[in-house]
Amino acid sequence: MQKIKIIENFRSFQGEGPDRGQAMLILRFKYCDRVEQKNPCAFCDTLLKLRINTNFESNLEDIQKIITDNRLKILLTGGEPTFEPHFDDTLKVLNQLQYTLSNVETNGYQLYELIQQVDPTKNIKFMYSPKIFTETELKLEIEKTEKVIDDKRVYIKVVYEDTILIKRYLEYLTKKIVGIEKETNKVWLMPEGATRSELINNSSKVFDICEKYKFNFSSRDHIIFDFI
Repeated sequence: MQKIKIIENFRSFQGEGPDRGQAMLILRFKYCDRVEQKNPCAFCDTLLKLRINTNFESNLEDIQKIITDNRLKILLTGGEPTFEPHFDDTLKVLNQLQYTLSNVETNGYQLYELIQQVDPTKNIKFMYSPKIFTETELKLEIEKTEKVIDDKRVYIKVVYEDTILIKRYLEYLTKKIVGIEKETNKVWLMPEGATRSELINNSSKVFDICEKYKFNFSSRDHIIFDFI
């Protein structure tokens, strides 16, 4: 019987991006490449969970039963599902389980490599959230984006910060997808914040930026409504 190692397995809802509000089974992995490299994101809202929760083994058969009995989609998150300790388990979930929709929340670490190995007949959306805090990271994220942006299953979610680096990345995205009607759902901008009040306070400027670049706005409902 196939097993995977996770730190959380619970029913909830997708809180961000194009599938907000969808009922999901959340499977959370423990390790993140940025945390392991001692470079965690300043706005990480799961860092404490990653530190205090321990791995446990979960049978794919049991996971499938939960999905089937409760008519759930799947959300893989972390941590980082494409990080080496979790890469194979991510593939097991995506390729072996039966589901109507799966979301993979990723910082893009090995997103391209994952896409090459998933079953192309599965309904998977890859929610790529680039992390850009330095010039080096901007260059790296553009390189990663170039590899996957033409894939219809890849959606880009950016936590908006009012920095030159983020604006340069948004300018890059605009040039890549401008005028392509089928890509109007590709990019989603989100406010920064770890609390409801912070998100609401930061939302107005994100709406303005969405209007400027013709991107979509995504709330972060799991924080606003406290359901994860």
